[in-house]
Amino acid sequence: MGVKVHDPVSLSLACAGEKWTLILVRELRHLPEKVWQALTDPAHLRGWAPYDVDGSLNKAGSTVKLTWTGTSQVSETTVKRADAPRVLEYNDMRWELEATDDGTRLTLWHNIDRRFISWGAAGWHICFDVLDRHLNGTPIGRIAGGEAMKFDGWQRLNAEYAKQFGVETPGW
Repeated sequence: MGVKVHDPVSLSLACAGEKWTLILVRELRHLPEKVWQALTDPAHLRGWAPYDVDGSLNKAGSTVKLTWTGTSQVSETTVKRADAPRVLEYNDMRWELEATDDGTRLTLWHNIDRRFISWGAAGWHICFDVLDRHLNGTPIGRIAGGEAMKFDGWQRLNAEYAKQFGVETPGW
């Protein structure tokens, strides 16, 4: 596949029992307004995100149907917060965009079961790489779900994150 795996600026965890919060930070060379559009517009999300939505995520209180790639499960999701172009919160995710001299520092907090933390970290890492290409105008299409797991970079990242977090990768 035509994507080079990059390292996020930082990756960390906040733990509370079996529910952990994965925190990823990536520097992007684009204005927050452009990044915001990629996070909220369904057409842009289809180009990089591991899920589809049937409506815009740009307004607090709006409800959309969210479907994770590779599944048929659809969940109704209400946008809890949408302060363009700074904070977006829905489902079990929170995005923050901070303007920098070079563009935007994008931070994602994603609540995830500890058993799948390395999978989630590897998957989001690849999604952030695909997002960067999408924003640069050189889209390669989303790499998510089962497709991400076939990508050789995902296997390496999954193993590295499992080791970093001191967890075992699921054996199925």
